[in-house]
Amino acid sequence: MLHRRTVGDVMTEEVITLRPDTPVHEIAASMDANDIAAAPVVDDEGAPIGVVSASDVLRHETGMPDPQGQDGNDEHAWGKARARTAGALMSSPVFTARADWTIPRAARELLGRHVKQLPVVGDHGSLTGIVSRSDLLDTFVRSDVEIRGEVERDVLGRILGLEKGTVAVEVREGAVTLRGNVPDPRLVPVAVGLCQGVEGVVAVDAHLAAVGAD
Repeated sequence: MLHRRTVGDVMTEEVITLRPDTPVHEIAASMDANDIAAAPVVDDEGAPIGVVSASDVLRHETGMPDPQGQDGNDEHAWGKARARTAGALMSSPVFTARADWTIPRAARELLGRHVKQLPVVGDHGSLTGIVSRSDLLDTFVRSDVEIRGEVERDVLGRILGLEKGTVAVEVREGAVTLRGNVPDPRLVPVAVGLCQGVEGVVAVDAHLAAVGAD
């Protein structure tokens, strides 16, 4: 099996967290000092109970429910604008991910929830990391050298058992070209399918001939 990266592989483990009683001015200072757009709020057991975003802080700083002047009749939004602590400012409930989730599953959750990041929790619900959209996008932006190495090492070598040099691999901007010989014609579609499953591959062009087949 090819190694499929998970949320645990790409998440940030050192997370800046807030407590429900953290004052808003400390939240703003922490976000600015650590250059982050949001921070999870955790309880006494370290479990995330909400998230405070930069837009939440901006609502408070401007004294308006929405910096663009919307949500003027939204009492919940006005409550955030008047908040003094993270507990009052945070968005809750918080949507979380697990470290063993696949990248596509986490991406679907982010899109479906319309959020930019997800706190990652362990078996007991405590915070173990945070994963953002940029973390997930980075898995699809791999260098040609990385892709070529995985195709040669894992697809052709470890899985198909082909001798080194039997098939030449060229990768340009994520497009893989295979040239060479395979011992069985049935391996051609298998090789193509496996290459298509390598993260970062956008296309596969196979020029493979079967040799030694009856």
